[in-house]
Amino acid sequence: MQPTFQQLPLSKNNSFLYLSWECKYFDKPWHFHKEYELVLINEGQGTRFIGDNVHSFRGGDLIFIGPNVPHLFRNSEDYYKKEDAFSESIFIHFAEDAFGKQFFDLQEMTSVRNLLELSSLGLEVHGRTNNYVKQILFAMKHESPDKRLISLLNILVGLSTSQDLKSILTKEFINSNAKDTNKINSVLQFILSNYTKEIYLEEIAIKFNMSTASFSRYFKQHTRKTFSDYVTEVRISHACRLLIENNYNISEIGYLSGFENLSNYYRHFKKYLNLVPKEYQKRFLSNACK
Repeated sequence: MQPTFQQLPLSKNNSFLYLSWECKYFDKPWHFHKEYELVLINEGQGTRFIGDNVHSFRGGDLIFIGPNVPHLFRNSEDYYKKEDAFSESIFIHFAEDAFGKQFFDLQEMTSVRNLLELSSLGLEVHGRTNNYVKQILFAMKHESPDKRLISLLNILVGLSTSQDLKSILTKEFINSNAKDTNKINSVLQFILSNYTKEIYLEEIAIKFNMSTASFSRYFKQHTRKTFSDYVTEVRISHACRLLIENNYNISEIGYLSGFENLSNYYRHFKKYLNLVPKEYQKRFLSNACK
């Protein structure tokens, strides 16, 4: 799946982009850009795609993404149906030379340079660092451009010395080809609209005017995963969200997430997360109450 290239509105008047974005649902397609991105999901939940990683997202998530790493945040289906649906994110985009050419090559910036290199794997920000960065992001709404630049540097220094970062990808997933965008977004849309029911490979191959074998090769070439594995990860991601919300019993969640039987549900959950659903839910709820 080839993502679309996004040209960000950076100009001579702003060395980086800061934006607080409110909407019913996030509508950016599967895309990439040459700038670094720090994004806070303040409100909203759904499924995120970063490189070849599929995972749920919810309010409070903070992600740092390196240049040319394709990504997509898509809300849950109910956001597209409810009139009062609401999502909000705060994000920063900045280029390599936001602070001037070779600024990050200074000796004092060694740890930040290491952080920027690590961002090619995508980074989740947790714990105290998450709270620290969120406070700065909220405060930046009311700051002048010069103070915002200082705040951005404070964020980068804070991230570069933190132990609360977790890599999202196991290896780089850099893609700079912007062709075939409509087909990509249509494939993702089809998966996210139909994963709660059985999806047949032959059905989706016909939908996109390809043979089953060609579609399988196409999909694996661009995602590094089989179509079946990718759909399973989407279902596991949805199940994790329902387990966290704790509004259904564990068996119901398996069926609501698209698994045809409980045996497959437990087997795949154990394979991907090395935990059974009940243990996953127990660990999350116990940590959330601390």
